[in-house]
Amino acid sequence: MADSLSGAVPVFDSHQHLFPDAEAEPSALPIIDSHIHLYPEAELSSLAWYTAASPLAGQRSVDEFRAATGSPANLQGFIFIEADRKNGEAKDWAAPLQEVSFARRIVAGQPRDGEGHAPADAKLCLAIVPWAPVVLGPAELDRYLTAAEAEAGPAAWAKVKGFRYLLQDKPLGTGLADAFIAGLKLLGRRRFVFDVGVDQHRRGRAQLEEMVDMIDRAHDGVDDEDDKVVFILNHLLKPDLTTISQTDPSFIAWRTAMFTLGKCRQTYMKLSGCFAEMPDSLKAQPAEVIFSALLPWLAVLIAAFGPSRIMFGSDWPVCTVGVGEDAWRKWHKVVDMTCDLAGLSYEDQKMLWAGTARRAYNIED
Repeated sequence: MADSLSGAVPVFDSHQHLFPDAEAEPSALPIIDSHIHLYPEAELSSLAWYTAASPLAGQRSVDEFRAATGSPANLQGFIFIEADRKNGEAKDWAAPLQEVSFARRIVAGQPRDGEGHAPADAKLCLAIVPWAPVVLGPAELDRYLTAAEAEAGPAAWAKVKGFRYLLQDKPLGTGLADAFIAGLKLLGRRRFVFDVGVDQHRRGRAQLEEMVDMIDRAHDGVDDEDDKVVFILNHLLKPDLTTISQTDPSFIAWRTAMFTLGKCRQTYMKLSGCFAEMPDSLKAQPAEVIFSALLPWLAVLIAAFGPSRIMFGSDWPVCTVGVGEDAWRKWHKVVDMTCDLAGLSYEDQKMLWAGTARRAYNIED
């Protein structure tokens, strides 16, 4: 995917929809939150980032998630994303498999005392995306998949739709190593997606360029389209939202990557994670102000991917840091305003709020 597009950015305008022929129909559309993290108090020490001083210290449960959302009737469920458990440079699988076991208890409706979920919550967990040692190559990855399947059991394993191995904090070149690419190809053959976690804000343009190259290599030589691994890009690839300028080099690099990645039909984007990339002063503003500040990024996202390859995600509980307990509802409002001002049709909105997640993760209705 050549890094060659740098045309003018479509701009939302209060007098003209991006798609002027569309008819937006306000409705309590079904919602799937495509990106949340859960972890019980008893397993906090297994989290790689955990310290007692962390704003995310303490249990994050289904009960708390339901409270954060207000439990609207149209919230169909969530996708459980791994929370970065310790893994000993991908060679120690005890904590990641412990996380799989935790997800199994949610799906089975069999909580341990104090874990903050109940049997009735089982239906909310629509898909699971555990960690996997993709970096070790296909032989070790296959061995891990066998261990994870045994840990999950049949019911939870049926909900495992993909895997994640964070690249945002790894040395440059990690995602381009032969073993990593071969691991991605194995996931494709096994019909698992790969959730991509990179960080342009803190690591710069090089992570974007590496990811574009990684996707190209993972698909190179794979003749059967169904065997090509599907990539689900997290959090807009974490652009720098502290400098709100369309002429900033980081914005231009991000925009170019978006249009390049948007050409590949095996890529999807999560409309999520933006609060973590904003200055504290913007986080504290009402949803309307945040929406206005994000317009250049939102316009590019809609133009590059379209609603059929964009999915709503909250990144709960990370979204609460510096925002507060109303973060989920504030982000929901930002996304709702995006749909409205872009003039998305009712069917397009159904895709963005839930349909895209179902398609990308192969979740049955």
